[in-house]
Amino acid sequence: MAVLGTATLVALIAILSGANRQRDRALNAQAHSFEVMILARSLSATVARSEASLGRYVVSGDRRMGQLYFDQWRLAGAQLDRLGRTTSDSAEQRARVDRLRAAYDARGLELADTALSTNYGKNEQAYARFYQAAQTPTLATIDSTLMDVLRSERELLDKRTTAADATVGRSSRIASVLAVFGILIVLGAIALGWVTVTAFGERATARADADAAQARADELSAAVAQATDELRAQEAKLRQVQKMEAVGQLTGGIAHDFNNMLAVVLGGLELAKVNLGRNPIEVRRNIDSATEGANRAAALTRRLLAFSREESLKPEPIGAGELVAGMGDLLDRTLGDAITLAVVDNAGDWRVHADRVQLENAILNLAVNARDAMGGRGQLTISTGRRALAEEELNHCRAGDYVALSVTDTGHGMTPEVADRVFEPFFTTKAAGKGTGLGLSQIFGLVRQLGGEITIDTAPGRGTTVTLLLPRDAASPAAAPVTEAAAAAPLLPERLRILVVEDDPRVLAATTGALEELGHDPVSCDDPLAAAGLLDQHGDIDLLISDVLMPRQTGPEMVTALRERHAHVAVLFVTGFAGDVNAADFGNMPVLRKPFTLAGLERAVAGAMTTDRPAPPHRIAAE
Repeated sequence: MAVLGTATLVALIAILSGANRQRDRALNAQAHSFEVMILARSLSATVARSEASLGRYVVSGDRRMGQLYFDQWRLAGAQLDRLGRTTSDSAEQRARVDRLRAAYDARGLELADTALSTNYGKNEQAYARFYQAAQTPTLATIDSTLMDVLRSERELLDKRTTAADATVGRSSRIASVLAVFGILIVLGAIALGWVTVTAFGERATARADADAAQARADELSAAVAQATDELRAQEAKLRQVQKMEAVGQLTGGIAHDFNNMLAVVLGGLELAKVNLGRNPIEVRRNIDSATEGANRAAALTRRLLAFSREESLKPEPIGAGELVAGMGDLLDRTLGDAITLAVVDNAGDWRVHADRVQLENAILNLAVNARDAMGGRGQLTISTGRRALAEEELNHCRAGDYVALSVTDTGHGMTPEVADRVFEPFFTTKAAGKGTGLGLSQIFGLVRQLGGEITIDTAPGRGTTVTLLLPRDAASPAAAPVTEAAAAAPLLPERLRILVVEDDPRVLAATTGALEELGHDPVSCDDPLAAAGLLDQHGDIDLLISDVLMPRQTGPEMVTALRERHAHVAVLFVTGFAGDVNAADFGNMPVLRKPFTLAGLERAVAGAMTTDRPAPPHRIAAE
């Protein structure tokens, strides 16, 4: 009995020790596999964040976005190194990691070219390279290789778990047989029986620990899956925002070139008026007509700049119902007699804080779109109402009161595929030459700039309703805007020595001609890098007039470099791109927007000369 009991005890101890070792190996293998999976997921997320930061850097030119892209890419490299060390025990995984490292290095070179182009201000080249990088197979190789790593690790984890369960089960069955056999000899080996009972208690504890570890592993796997789904959703939203911002930047660049041409037209026409000897009536009438056309083109440019978010609106408290009622005649003439117009005002005295012209243009654009959708015949209803929104009830809108402005037609409606794209720039369902595809995009930009939202309710055969939700303005009405004449700066009678820096030769000639007509002495400079030499050569320069966007150096960068030696020179920026809203970006120096008139240029020069600055060196010496 003693020999048999001893043998039974030894067998039980050996079996339980083997089960414990198998459990420890299974837990270590699980931990290793989860570490590999987490590293792979983290690497994928870091690469995605790095590329998203590079996209924002290419669009905005913000160097902080460029630094964020660089930091994230370096972090991805460190994670890749750690993944390589973690998977070094598997030949297959090492091969995948080597392939992943090669794709990572190739992708880094592609993105580095894009970042370098953006860093040197070559925006068009950066856009092209960023687009080309999106088409290359390196990113797909990274993603597919990571998925192979995850899939292989899951398969390995399943095999290890299955083998461990089988071993533990087999050990449990053998231990049960030995326990039964031990019960048969318990009368002859009480001590051996006590040890056996204790061993069974330890095995139960070990099983409970294993179950708890498995539960924790399942929770971790669920958390990783949820984080991955959230990351994908955020990436989809980011791609849509980047697309809208890229189109806005493109529109702003087109408007900048257009304003340069308008500056030449207006400057040349005004000089022709002043220098016209006989002043024929017919010639002056033609010149006035051309000037009016140029002013209308400038107004169109300002609307394009508002769409591209480079020019701020001039908001005022507006009653939605009063605004629609005041547009009745304009809408009737625009829509024609075949359209029945109905106006319903349920907004009462609720007001919105918006730019009146922009809001009128939005309503008129929606009405014209509705007329075209009805084929020129039907009923159009413009209604205003009140609506209270909870936090995040509708996309990004904050909680609060909103004025709802709806335009409803009885047209043919739109399919869901078309309705999903109507706010995309340059997308239109009209025939070639009948629409630009910018109307609804401009309305989208206007509503978002005001902190509101735009919705569309449509279906084939039941018409379309477009609703603008604009935040309610509960404040008192704003004061009347200050007219240009009232805000004019006092004119300076003295003759000024002015350095004009402009890379466009036509704009440079028009600006210097206008300054000569105003009685000043201009000095031309077509290269911002040559401005310092001209300032040293002409020590009596009183004012520096500079364009903002120039190929080799921007106006603000040039002025910053000149401030140390020429702080006494007044500065006036002239641009057709930035707009008044960005004046703070230029050190609060005055900004004149293209196109400008002689009177506007004279006021801007006078205002620039009134800014605080040190006295000129020659005056200090004279004193």
